[in-house]
Amino acid sequence: MTLEEVTAQAKEMQVHDSTPIYLDESKGNDQSGDGSSTNPYQTAVGAMLKHGADVVLLQKKAGSEEYEPISGSGQKKAKKLYDLALKKQKKAQEQAALDQQRSEGDQKRLEESKKITLEPPADAPAAQRIKISQAGSNRDTRVKVCGWVHRLRVQKDLIFLVLRDGTGYLQCVLQGKLTQVYDALTLTLESTVELYGVVKALPEGKKAPGNHELVVDYWKCLGKAPGGDDAFTNRISENADPSILADNRHLVLRGETASAILKVRAAALDAFRAEFKSLGTTEVNTPCMVQTQVEGGSTLFKFDYYGQNAYLTQSSQLYLETCLPSLGDVFCVQESFRAEKSHTRRHLSEYTHVEAELAFISFDDLMSHIEQLICGTIDRLLANDQAREFIEQLNPGFKTPKRPFMRMNYKDAIKYLNEHQILTDEGKPHEIGDDIAEAAERKMTDQLDVPILLHSFPRAIKAFYMKRIENDPAFTESVDVLMPGVGEIVGGSMRMADRDELLEAYKEEGIDSAPYYWYTDQRLYGTCEHGGYGLGLERLLAWLTNRWTVRETALYPRWTGRCTP
Repeated sequence: MTLEEVTAQAKEMQVHDSTPIYLDESKGNDQSGDGSSTNPYQTAVGAMLKHGADVVLLQKKAGSEEYEPISGSGQKKAKKLYDLALKKQKKAQEQAALDQQRSEGDQKRLEESKKITLEPPADAPAAQRIKISQAGSNRDTRVKVCGWVHRLRVQKDLIFLVLRDGTGYLQCVLQGKLTQVYDALTLTLESTVELYGVVKALPEGKKAPGNHELVVDYWKCLGKAPGGDDAFTNRISENADPSILADNRHLVLRGETASAILKVRAAALDAFRAEFKSLGTTEVNTPCMVQTQVEGGSTLFKFDYYGQNAYLTQSSQLYLETCLPSLGDVFCVQESFRAEKSHTRRHLSEYTHVEAELAFISFDDLMSHIEQLICGTIDRLLANDQAREFIEQLNPGFKTPKRPFMRMNYKDAIKYLNEHQILTDEGKPHEIGDDIAEAAERKMTDQLDVPILLHSFPRAIKAFYMKRIENDPAFTESVDVLMPGVGEIVGGSMRMADRDELLEAYKEEGIDSAPYYWYTDQRLYGTCEHGGYGLGLERLLAWLTNRWTVRETALYPRWTGRCTP
């Protein structure tokens, strides 16, 4: 059918005696079209919004090469959609006009608010300066509290805000004239404020942090945070890309999850120190700049130290051993550095290392001590009301691990992996002598779902100083603690007590023994059976707080390629 025939047919249908409007489902465009056959609209509604409802519509459907008059039902449906679109347009215009009025009213209100000044109540008693954590013990007392606006809700002549000062959260209520000043009308999240008022217990059925709120009678804005594009919520969001969150770690720390993790971290360090004290160990501080290796030269961070080669420490173990003759059992909480180019969720380039060395012990004593340290520390944490609340918030249902921990020989682990078809990274069965990869180790641990003391590793995959098993010298008195969901959190061993054996180990490893003279001397001037371990604090916290990655448990995590902010 020709275009002329189509037009004539449309006229014969008596739809409307006017110039036809063309529609093309495939190539038409409701925004840029003009209704001609060369520049058609896409939809009937689009055409009607430009030309009205009483139009002759010729339509080319998808896959067709010819225009046909639109069907009666199609015209009727389009008319309904057109009427609905007109109503939406009208409503949008009315809303725009209302918004304009409000905008003008808000602007006038803002200008008038600048003329309003606040003064402390003349008859109010002096305010006692408190931290938010002290609010519960200062109810019905006039107080002064300073902090950051954590949450903000405006409701007519009321402003509800949740204040944060690092010690807790406090709901605060501003009303009347307090809400009319310029700073109140422009208040933003993360602004700092100084509030005065009385802490009141909440009535039954109402909820707020601490079950109380501050009824404010006077306040100041100390530092206004930006709004608009630079508003706090525009800088970071819960589902933001991890790289954006890493770049803005300084802001992420203000969130309830990040701050709760760091509170648990602080409490964990206190608990570790208390548990070490109960076990009779003394804390020492070891150097971070060293000239010897502990865990292998490939993971050392090297730097120039006044013209000499030096490194950031991988472990404080060697120095701790030198303290045993004078201080007895010792421990340290120090930063360690590993130059592994690993991007796994449990590796950091800088991490907090909880390490200890113990004298006159057996391998069994060492494993029992590690188990006691972990469980004793967790018990202390759960006995701390605040720490327990944070742990329950982050990891609901957490329970301290049951004792005794499973003790699994390395050889039995290889057998388990093969029996359960847990393969190597290369997709092959495990063999004795393999260094069990992280993924396989974690899968085994998650299947067993209990803490494991995995022990007696091959000497070929362990450090040079580890003691050999007496009747099986190809293996060492070494142990890793594996936790479900994380994997290895502790590595330890008995150390070589014999000087000649240690000197031979240097040779086998290709290490010059001269720089280690001070370490070797421990075997010369009164040796003893001794052992120790290192615990990665971030890994333990990842297990304790149920975090996917250790990067969430460090203040400013460092990993391959990341050293900012």
